[in-house]
Amino acid sequence: MQEINTFLFDLDGTLVDSVPDLATALNKMLSDHQLPTYDEHVIRHWVGNGARVLVERGLSGGAEINHHHMQSDVDALLENFLFYYRTLDTKSTALYEGVFDTLHTLKQRGCTLALITNKPSEFIEPILSSFSLSSLFSLTIGGDSLSEKKPSALPLLHACEQLNISPSQCVMVGDSKNDILAAKAANIKSIGLTYGYNYGESIATYQPDWVFDSFSEILTLHY
Repeated sequence: MQEINTFLFDLDGTLVDSVPDLATALNKMLSDHQLPTYDEHVIRHWVGNGARVLVERGLSGGAEINHHHMQSDVDALLENFLFYYRTLDTKSTALYEGVFDTLHTLKQRGCTLALITNKPSEFIEPILSSFSLSSLFSLTIGGDSLSEKKPSALPLLHACEQLNISPSQCVMVGDSKNDILAAKAANIKSIGLTYGYNYGESIATYQPDWVFDSFSEILTLHY
C-alpha cells in the first residue's frame, strides 16, 4: 500500500456543527407554508444527504420521506429554504473542537486536504472563510458539483483524479454512513467520527477503518 498523504473531509457533522442554522432555515420555510416545525434535536437526525433531502424530510416530518409532494412544489420550497439559509450566513454554525489545529498540523506535515460534502457547493466557501480554513484545501466538491454525491464513490474518485493520486493514498474522514459507504465503494480507507450526524446510528456499524471520538485523534494515525 502506498503511503497515505491525502485526507478527504466531510463538512457538516465533521468539521462544523451547522444544525442550528439548518434547523432555523428549515423551520422558517415550514412556517411560511403553514406546516409543522420541529425541534433542533429532531432535525439533527435529518442532516447529511443534501439540502433537497432535508427539505423533503421536513415536509414528511421524519427521516423517511413520503413522496406525496409534486417535484415542482419541492423545488419551490427548496429555493425558499436556501434563501433563508443564505441570510443566516453561518451565524450559529460552530467549528468542532480540535478541527482548526488538526487541519493546520496535517497541512504542515505536507498532507493534501480536500473537502467532499453533500451540501450545495455555494455554501462551502462562506463556511470555510468564516473559520479561516479556505487556504488549507486543495479541492472542494459539493453535492451539486457532479452527477452523483455520497454514498456514491464518484466524488471521491473524482477528487483522486483531480489531485493526481491513487485511492490507496487517501483517507476519507466523516461522521455519516454516506462517508463510509462512499469510501468503501472507492476502495479508500475511512475514519468514522462518533460526534456528528448519523441518523441516530453508531458510525461503527458501517465498519470504518478507524473510529475516533474526537477530531484531533486523526493526528495519532501512523501513515
